[in-house]
Amino acid sequence: MAAPRPTREWKPAPPKSVVGFAVFACVVAAAVVGFAFSTASTLTAALAELGHEDPAIGHGLKAIAAVSLLLFWPTLSALVVARRARAQVVSDVAEARAATAEAHEHALVGIGWAAAVAIVLLFGQFLVANEIAVGRTFFDVVLIAETFALVAKAFWVNVEIFTIAEILVLVWGLVIAVARLAPGRAGAPLRFLATAYVDLFRGLPAIIAIYLVGFGLPLALPISDFLMEHFPSHPDLRDGVPTMLAILALTLTYGAYVSEVYRAGIDSVHRSQTAAARSLGFTHGQTLRFVVVPQAVRRIIPPLLNDFISMQKDTALVSVIGTVDAFNQAKIIASNHFNLSSVTTVAVLFVLITIPQGRLVDKLIERDQKRMRSSG
Repeated sequence: MAAPRPTREWKPAPPKSVVGFAVFACVVAAAVVGFAFSTASTLTAALAELGHEDPAIGHGLKAIAAVSLLLFWPTLSALVVARRARAQVVSDVAEARAATAEAHEHALVGIGWAAAVAIVLLFGQFLVANEIAVGRTFFDVVLIAETFALVAKAFWVNVEIFTIAEILVLVWGLVIAVARLAPGRAGAPLRFLATAYVDLFRGLPAIIAIYLVGFGLPLALPISDFLMEHFPSHPDLRDGVPTMLAILALTLTYGAYVSEVYRAGIDSVHRSQTAAARSLGFTHGQTLRFVVVPQAVRRIIPPLLNDFISMQKDTALVSVIGTVDAFNQAKIIASNHFNLSSVTTVAVLFVLITIPQGRLVDKLIERDQKRMRSSG
């Protein structure tokens, strides 16, 4: 009988692939660094064409480009750790595996940051494209500074519209949601009308609703003449008619969306809550008011804020009915100067008021998820 062959301890192959990946990361970092210095030179030349030939500007751009050299830190670290992993694979398999994972992570970090820097640099190249035509058209700093006060003053109209409309939408959406939940055969007509309203305004584009309300109602109802006849000492009321009609149109449009958010929140409250309240003698209205709706509102705050963010952006659509909001004012400036930098100002203002709300929504969702995990 042949003697059994001695067992040999199995060891994985050296992590050659992660060494190659680290080398690739270093090559990517070197390419992006070169692109950064090339972009700095291009921007310096472009500014010189605009009359800004101060050497300090060129030195500043090169200093900014030099920051991209930090990309070599994670990529070279990945290469060093990968070589260490390859050397340890014979002596300590566990350490080699840990070093391989670490090297892979360093390489991914370097590539990720290199990609982000490359995107920023491409945007810089885009600005100076076609002999700086792009930068002059969208980012004329002088024109932005000169017209910022006009655009900001008109932007206050947008703020007024969406602030008032949000308050009205909160109330109107709840009314429609409660109507859709009207119980029994007696509530069937209300349910039908509420459903028809929601289907209509959810399918109708906001700009069409604003156009129909903004131009249709003044044609059908002499609102301005009525205000001038009964309030002759307040001409500002007639001037504010387009704004009021814009608020009405946005309330009707977003009331349909918000009512569905309310309804989803009400339906998410467990049926036992309703049964318990009715067993205590509460009416249907009292059950909604004191038991169901307070619980539902806490759950629907994130989606409500998302709808309000959308409505804030749609206030730019009120320009179609002649309301002098930020977008309309920016279009007037753009037509006078043949430049769209004022529209860029409007875009920045909308983004500035939207980003904090977006982060608030993320925080609220994260808080709700933590509460659900802790309670579950």
